[in-house]
Amino acid sequence: MKLEIVTILSLVLYYLLLGYSLLVSVIYIALAVLSRIEIVSYFRKNSFVDYDDIPSSKLEPSISVIAPAYNESLNIVENIRSLLSLHYVDYEVIVVNDGSVDDSLEKLIKAYQLEKVTVEMNQRIQTKPIRKGIFKSKNPAFDKLVVIDKENGGKADALNMGLNFSRSEYVASIDVDCLLLKDALQKMIKPFLEQAEVKVIAAGGVIRIVNSCVIKNGKLLEVNLPKDLLGRVQVLEYLRSFLLGRMAWSKLNGLLIVSGAFGIFDKEIAVNLGGYDTNTVGEDMEIVVRMRRYMEEQNIKYKVAYIPDPLCWTEAPQSYKILMSQRNRWTRGTIETLKKHRKIGFNYNYNTLGMLSYPYWLLFERGAPIFEVLGFFYFLTAIFLGSLTWIQVIVFFVVAYLLVVVYSLLAILTEQFTYNQYKNKGDVSKLIVTAFLETIVFHPFILYAALKGNVDYYFNKNKKWGVMIRKGLSNNE
Repeated sequence: MKLEIVTILSLVLYYLLLGYSLLVSVIYIALAVLSRIEIVSYFRKNSFVDYDDIPSSKLEPSISVIAPAYNESLNIVENIRSLLSLHYVDYEVIVVNDGSVDDSLEKLIKAYQLEKVTVEMNQRIQTKPIRKGIFKSKNPAFDKLVVIDKENGGKADALNMGLNFSRSEYVASIDVDCLLLKDALQKMIKPFLEQAEVKVIAAGGVIRIVNSCVIKNGKLLEVNLPKDLLGRVQVLEYLRSFLLGRMAWSKLNGLLIVSGAFGIFDKEIAVNLGGYDTNTVGEDMEIVVRMRRYMEEQNIKYKVAYIPDPLCWTEAPQSYKILMSQRNRWTRGTIETLKKHRKIGFNYNYNTLGMLSYPYWLLFERGAPIFEVLGFFYFLTAIFLGSLTWIQVIVFFVVAYLLVVVYSLLAILTEQFTYNQYKNKGDVSKLIVTAFLETIVFHPFILYAALKGNVDYYFNKNKKWGVMIRKGLSNNE
């Protein structure tokens, strides 16, 4: 009798796990197909747009580009050069040196002929105090650049300092290790100018991996696929996430995150809500959810837009240790945001945000690593007890594996038929091989990083943002 009960429970759990896996796969494929349709439509529609009209328009809004920096000596001069070369008229670049202990500030002072100035600032958001001062260039060629040196308070605190200093209508947050293409601001501001019936509160864009690319004087000269498997796997991850998932969520108006690497926000709303949350390591996701929550509660029609153009290129982690730190932080940030805003979850008063976006992130982004581990131990136990056969287990894992591969291949296909950044001989073949290898050789590591993030959040109370050691963009070639 007991054996029969165990067998029945085992079969129930088996079909629950199978159902969960199939549901995840169906949702991912549906999002991928919707994203691909939207990207192709966007690509065709915008291929005829003359973006040079935007900077010359009288309606061009002002933008403050805020770049927090902590020990970014390797990249900072090169990246600021790229920011000062953007094809946009009414913008400023605010570099916030967040208590760096390297020679970042000294390099900036030398490269851009900076001198200390006295500037009044409206302290609407509380931040750590200014350390060595505010600097502007003596050279008129760099009149758009402002450097603020402050005591260390973390990335969110540095962004809040930039918000306090900003005089613009919109703010663009960017990681200082990223490189923007010259027309990045033109394309990112376009959704704010197009929408008449709804208010665009934020816009995000595709982030691409710059590892192995050729960069000179802050300009991307040649796009190359990373030479190592770790880099190529991250390229594939970013293609799936940015080209497929986020485009679909934008179409559904359910996007919960604008990448901290590059995004534009309505400054007044962000400041009125208190700026970035300094008590989370996922400040980029949290501020978007908070802004959306506010708009829902005020019953104001709004949108979080998304641009699929490859506008921002970032240096991805080149060691498993740094990658572990990054993915650990992403997990903790997701947990913190979902917990802080749990009121909106499954709440019909928040429309798509509460009934679609939040449940998806909770069950299929936040919950996926936990379900995977539980499933793994379940299968081991079921085989040991004899309630499942090896054939059943193998079929389950083969189906799950093939669905992941299909999803990755769809991302590669979408990239090739739209922006086609990887044109070198053999690049597509390498990405396809990576798609088949990723689940076997790389995913277990990512799963471990996510689990460690859970453990650190609940038991170690880890609040650290994590250290990102860079090779340097000028050394990528």
